[in-house]
Amino acid sequence: MAGSLLVVHVHARVRKGAEDVFRAASIANAEASRREAGVVRFDLLEDRDHPEHFVLVEIYRDSAAAAAHKETAHYAAWRDTVADLMAEARRSEKYVNVSPDDSGWG
Repeated sequence: MAGSLLVVHVHARVRKGAEDVFRAASIANAEASRREAGVVRFDLLEDRDHPEHFVLVEIYRDSAAAAAHKETAHYAAWRDTVADLMAEARRSEKYVNVSPDDSGWG
């Protein structure tokens, strides 16, 4: 049976040359996000072969925690900073955890 966590993968493709600014803004957002009560994990990944492609792996206790994240000052600062850096619109995929189940996430 699946768990109850909300797992979101956000794919962001930035313009060539904008990687450093995007990376710095995203690290600041991720570090602040990890301190939110409803956030289980918040990771930033960069594609090894295509450094303009990033994936944010966001794991929330529930959809309310994800909604609360979008109300934070650090999210708003990130969103506004990266808006003009995008080569294409960000896209997200939503999942539920299967293994480990909820008890495996500490």
